[in-house]
Amino acid sequence: MSFAKAAEYVKACGLGDRIREFPVSSATVELAAKALGTEPGRIAKSLTFKVGEEAVMILCAGDWKVDNPKYKARFSVKAKMLTPDEVEQFVGHAVGGVCPFGRKEGVAVYLDESLRQYDVVYPACGSDNSAVELSVEELERISGSRGWIDVCRPMER
Repeated sequence: MSFAKAAEYVKACGLGDRIREFPVSSATVELAAKALGTEPGRIAKSLTFKVGEEAVMILCAGDWKVDNPKYKARFSVKAKMLTPDEVEQFVGHAVGGVCPFGRKEGVAVYLDESLRQYDVVYPACGSDNSAVELSVEELERISGSRGWIDVCRPMER
């Protein structure tokens, strides 16, 4: 159901031809990069948090992670990720397919500056074996985000 809802949303935005479904899992950054034949950084990873009573989704480059001091400075609370059950409850997508498309009402979406280094990125499309190929501008346009923020940093290699 989650894939159908996300795909319907992407199609309504005129980008249905960009949806990719795979015969293998794309539930993690590494699996998605392998399925797409691209570098991990181009996977637009969706991280979900609880800020007060609100669910917050941050999309960032796949090889980046939340920088706790930056997050706290931006949201005035310590970063507390949603549990897998809370992700489904608040967002409407299961872990592995979380994306801003076809999400439940009330989820605040933000795009992290880490994505701007790429021309094309691949967020999930509501299932653990799907993605959408989008320019960063298209992602900004169809994600329903509240804007760009800087709360992530590269992972240690």
